[in-house]
Amino acid sequence: MPRRVRTALVAFLATILGVVLVPATAAQAAGENYVALGDSYSSGVGAGPYDLSGCFRSQKSYAPLWAAANAVASFRFAACGGAVTADVIGGQVNSLSSSTTLVTITIGGNDAGFADVITSCRFGSTSSCENAVNQARSFATTTLPGRLDATYAAIRARAPQARLVVLGYPRLFETGWCGWLAMSSYKRTILNGAADLLASVIANRAAAAGATFADPRGDFTGHGVCAADPWIRDVSGVIEAYHPDADGYRYGYLPALNRALS
Repeated sequence: MPRRVRTALVAFLATILGVVLVPATAAQAAGENYVALGDSYSSGVGAGPYDLSGCFRSQKSYAPLWAAANAVASFRFAACGGAVTADVIGGQVNSLSSSTTLVTITIGGNDAGFADVITSCRFGSTSSCENAVNQARSFATTTLPGRLDATYAAIRARAPQARLVVLGYPRLFETGWCGWLAMSSYKRTILNGAADLLASVIANRAAAAGATFADPRGDFTGHGVCAADPWIRDVSGVIEAYHPDADGYRYGYLPALNRALS
């Protein structure tokens, strides 16, 4: 039956029976028991202001924004700035239960040495940047997959009925001219390439775990560091450097999550 005819028939039957039709996605969201896990890219570092947990959780991160927009039944915000996979397995999963219906997470960047790589490239020589990036790439392809598998398995064990959405990381940089004091275009290019490799690894392991991968890279395109309208912070703050600002979470991450859940 053609889709248009089927839609019209359903609407007609609903009218006859007095049934109020609610889109499935809206109905599901209203009943969600949602738990947000992960690192700084989930806790909202860069968006501010932060709670007093020490985890730099911001209500401007994509997770509380989605929870508020969809009137979920419950929301637990366990993500914590600086988290690695061991932190999720050893602590954050305690926020999950058999009644959890939705879990989101960003994780893996800190395991791969995100902060050290950025520091080497921002303040070090080209060769030190290359070495740091190559070490991170090697880690991402050899050690990280096993850590991700263990993390997703721990989530499944605690919340067996939940949908699991694994969000990736954006490319941090635009590669055009950015001033004399900026990181070189070459450094920015190899860092973006490392981000693409990390996305590939995370997407692959998420698929193996039966999770949905939400890729924000396209949403952030044109809004990296050195853009006219950046959604990624540069070195304006030690904690917040190279994290999304409030626009990045709202217009970069949130649309990616919405697509994954549609």
